[in-house]
Amino acid sequence: MLNNFQYVQVLSDMLPFIQRFYGSTIVIKYGGSAMKDPDLKSKIIEDILFLYHIGIKVVVVHGGGPIINYWLKQMNIEPKFCNGVRVTDKKTMELVEMVLVGKVNKDLIALFNRSSNRAVGLSGKDANLITASGLFADQPNNYTGRVQQINLDIILFLLSHGYIPVIASVASDENGQTYNINADSVAGSIAEYLNADKLILLTDTPGIMSNVNNTSTLIKHLNIKQLEHLKNQQIIVGGMIPKVDCCIKALKKNVISAHIINGNIKHALLLEILTSSGIGSKLVA
Repeated sequence: MLNNFQYVQVLSDMLPFIQRFYGSTIVIKYGGSAMKDPDLKSKIIEDILFLYHIGIKVVVVHGGGPIINYWLKQMNIEPKFCNGVRVTDKKTMELVEMVLVGKVNKDLIALFNRSSNRAVGLSGKDANLITASGLFADQPNNYTGRVQQINLDIILFLLSHGYIPVIASVASDENGQTYNINADSVAGSIAEYLNADKLILLTDTPGIMSNVNNTSTLIKHLNIKQLEHLKNQQIIVGGMIPKVDCCIKALKKNVISAHIINGNIKHALLLEILTSSGIGSKLVA
């Protein structure tokens, strides 16, 4: 337990970071196994609310992969992936929308609003927040999508009135066809359009490692050139590819920094944002 002096010292150490990021905009992608542990979920929401209360404008984008997989298996549907991106047929799309929009989003909103009354749940369909298109043009029955365009009106309205937008990564195209979009890509696109100060991806890994089986090989600081090299060397593979790609795209569009961190660590967000060393991989242009 910390004594009174240690508490004051912690607050003193945090003050420069609080001053630096006051009024800034941060987009947080929340997903992975950290969504399954109720205690961990509560801690992440507490951290997001802490950031909000110290004057940071926060936008949360969520997926729900493990929860989607659970319900797919309940329906005897085998989850399928290609290069870390979910393959979404018609039945899978219907279930994904029900789980992400109807359950995961509303569960998160209920947890946020137990103490804040500040969170508003959205999907990409609300106010045409996201216009989608198919990711695989040669696969008309694959409803995995990409972000075609972001309409920031609703996000800017909510942020300017002191709310926290919490967005499920489901959207429709101009004809009303629904698509499942990788939540990392949605978060990256929203960060781009907002010119966010930070894009933070909460994952199940410590960050980018030179050896994926050895957490001590975590690389704390990387630029775009180094990221491209690691991709070419096939050190960045699988589900890390769309995460890194969305970070690179965001950095090229004036997002100041992107962070890939382990959401399974308690207070991961505060450790990454409000300390000098951070806990994950910080990416810059």
